[in-house]
Amino acid sequence: MHKITVPVLTNEQSSISVFKDVEYSVEDYNGLMITERQDVLNFRYRISEPEYFSSWHVAGDPTLIIIRSGTLRIALRNGEYRDFSTGDLFIAQDRLGDDEIFDDTKHGHTAQLIGDELLQAVHIKLAAAVK
Repeated sequence: MHKITVPVLTNEQSSISVFKDVEYSVEDYNGLMITERQDVLNFRYRISEPEYFSSWHVAGDPTLIIIRSGTLRIALRNGEYRDFSTGDLFIAQDRLGDDEIFDDTKHGHTAQLIGDELLQAVHIKLAAAVK
């Protein structure tokens, strides 16, 4: 049995955003290696110009992001960051609790386009958070 690993930006254990790697089993389906079905709600196509930077925010809804071109750096409050480039994918699902108010000194992550290449990405809104 094969597995693939997908980086997930989450805060399921606390209100602090962290990265974790989630493994998906890949099964043989008549010679096609594929994971189980994942329900989705919609998708959007994203373009960001060089020098794009977002301030601290949370993803809210769980979203699979597939980078088509460019390099997107996701940075956390603890100084950790990961760069995602052409062909990479990750799931962003850090969110606020139902009664939580965004704290600009505590919550979220930033996103920054690295380099001079236009960022093109597909955002696929997932029906449920990844556990």
